[in-house]
Amino acid sequence: MKAHLETFGRYKYLLKNLILKDIKLKYRRSILGILWSVLNPLLMMIVISAVFSNIFRVSVENFPIYYLTGSTLFSMLSETTSNSMMAILDSKSLIKKVYIPKYIFPLEKCMFGFINFLFSMIAVAIIYVIFGYQLHLTVLMFPIPVFYTFVFSVGLGMILSTLSVFFRDIVHLYSVLLTAWTYFTPIVYPYTMLSDKIKKLMHLNPMFYYVTYFRDVLMYNKIPGIKTNLICAGIAFATLIVGLVFFKRKQDKFILYI
Repeated sequence: MKAHLETFGRYKYLLKNLILKDIKLKYRRSILGILWSVLNPLLMMIVISAVFSNIFRVSVENFPIYYLTGSTLFSMLSETTSNSMMAILDSKSLIKKVYIPKYIFPLEKCMFGFINFLFSMIAVAIIYVIFGYQLHLTVLMFPIPVFYTFVFSVGLGMILSTLSVFFRDIVHLYSVLLTAWTYFTPIVYPYTMLSDKIKKLMHLNPMFYYVTYFRDVLMYNKIPGIKTNLICAGIAFATLIVGLVFFKRKQDKFILYI
């Protein structure tokens, strides 16, 4: 563990520069630049609220906030894992030339997605102010579900980045699975409207726990119990361990396939 931490310390400057490079590339030639990380969730919230509140008549109190809290957290998972999946393939020229710990690349994509999520939280704060939504002390606990989601995303990102090297079709398959995953997570609809059978299936969805935790502390002034925290932490760290072990066992073969 000490050796891994020392290695990470030597390459933290590279990690920082890769993150800055991605930020510059994402907002290159954009007039508003990084403000789009705030405007995009706000604009999506307006569209989704108009559709589901007025057309589909989804009955959720404070729907704009309900949607935004769920979508911003799920978007972090979506961005981090999707970008991590291509991290090794997109960095093949660098990997072939010099030695760099390969886990740096998917980890950087996850950290870049996390930074974008922090900007998206500004949009959540703006909506709270506009709607005059009352804040509670539990809002101070919001980093906990965010941390769980980030750890889970890193583990899943390591798995996907490894699989994509050997099976390129996973890139296309994951985009379909991610869409299905979005609809299978209560982002635009309440959990209570589901049938008992679907509710049982929902409990197999890690993002159900993270989104619910996130909303509990931000919206409902609830402090999740020990059981909820154990489930969230267990899923997150189990995925991280599996992802790191899987990545480490396969990384020496990357050079043969990229």
